[in-house]
Amino acid sequence: MRTYLARWIVPIAAPPIANGAVTVHEGRILYVGARDGAPAADVVDVGDAVLLPGLVNVHTHLELTAMRGFLEELPFRRWVLRLTKARAAVLSPELLLASAKAGIAEGLMAGVTTFADTCESGVVLQALVEMGVRGIMYQEVFGPDPAQCDGAMAGLREKLARLREQATQRVRLGISPHAPYSVSDALFSACARMAGDEGWPVAVHLAESEAESRLVRDGSGMFGDALRARGIAVAPRADSPVFLLDRLGLLAQRPLLIHCVRASTPDISRLARHDCAVAHCPASNAKLGHGIAPLLELRAAGVRTGLGTDSVAANNRLDLLDEARTAILMQRAAAQRYDALTAAEVLAMATIEGARALGIDAEVGTLEVGKRADLAAFSLGSPRATPAYSPEDALVWAVAGREASLVVVDGEERVRDGRLVAPPSAALDALHQAGEALARWQGTQAE
Repeated sequence: MRTYLARWIVPIAAPPIANGAVTVHEGRILYVGARDGAPAADVVDVGDAVLLPGLVNVHTHLELTAMRGFLEELPFRRWVLRLTKARAAVLSPELLLASAKAGIAEGLMAGVTTFADTCESGVVLQALVEMGVRGIMYQEVFGPDPAQCDGAMAGLREKLARLREQATQRVRLGISPHAPYSVSDALFSACARMAGDEGWPVAVHLAESEAESRLVRDGSGMFGDALRARGIAVAPRADSPVFLLDRLGLLAQRPLLIHCVRASTPDISRLARHDCAVAHCPASNAKLGHGIAPLLELRAAGVRTGLGTDSVAANNRLDLLDEARTAILMQRAAAQRYDALTAAEVLAMATIEGARALGIDAEVGTLEVGKRADLAAFSLGSPRATPAYSPEDALVWAVAGREASLVVVDGEERVRDGRLVAPPSAALDALHQAGEALARWQGTQAE
């Protein structure tokens, strides 16, 4: 049994506690409150710091960590094509696994204890298990040609049969029909039936770009042209990507919908009616030039909404507190309102609301007695965080971008005194090799 002391405890489910304590026993939280009321236990004093629930990152592509800085200043379809071609040509399963472990290490240092990852290769499941974190890996499936549907579903079932043996109580498995520009209506419908029959969690990239909306709405634009060039018939499919998934039965499976930058008011009503969740990735949305998602409207409609960083290929880092800061700034700028979101609200998005988006809020997301002991602490002992009148404001406005001093998953310390307890040294070395190989490959490609 161990008691953690800190200048501030931020339970999320209750107001901050000054000079508080959290006691952990057998992987669960036993006590949250004033330090003088904590049960007798081994004591770890994290000092002038904020202790809060471990952060929940609801959208990553950890296998792409080697592509940090590799896809800069590209139009979206070229961005997708270069990513896909380079991954197939350069990144072996071993390098993809190393890339994923390095990404998890980076996330841990940013206070993330839960990762929701969409993955093509399947290696992220192994990486999550071996790195001792919590998460869900959604196995991606692709196939824009309806004729590919049966083969794609057979391949998906084969991968899931192999992967489910690696899943644990802490690390789960789901499915991800990738996006409307890479998945046919037939394949979306097949995935919806599979999810309904077998209970697989679902994640889909949706309503991310204008190019995607044009493809779905009237069969035009860069994605429509590209599909026609491959001999795939293209026609209008629905009024919007959200309506498309509603018509095909996928919204009924309460999926995690990634991005939703182009969600209209009727779209948002559909998401709320079906109790869908949204992964809000403000930095990636902005960096790729897609826009600002209607986060305030989603929240007002009661849509479960968590924060995601997306891949470092799109965002360059896995810092969820920085994502929270970016979310506030963009929504206040777009709404021209000083009170559009607060630090407390985006911290909830990074913890309990992210857990709700993934359906694991009964276990994590707040510091409450009985929940799993997933914790993160951030130091306030630097000039940039001094003074700290409010721990929530300090975390979002001042500490964002700094590394965690302590991270605990299921009661086990993964970061101690600002250092990884078990750094994946071999994976970090392999990450450098992967970067060099990608650079060589890029030099062989004609623009």
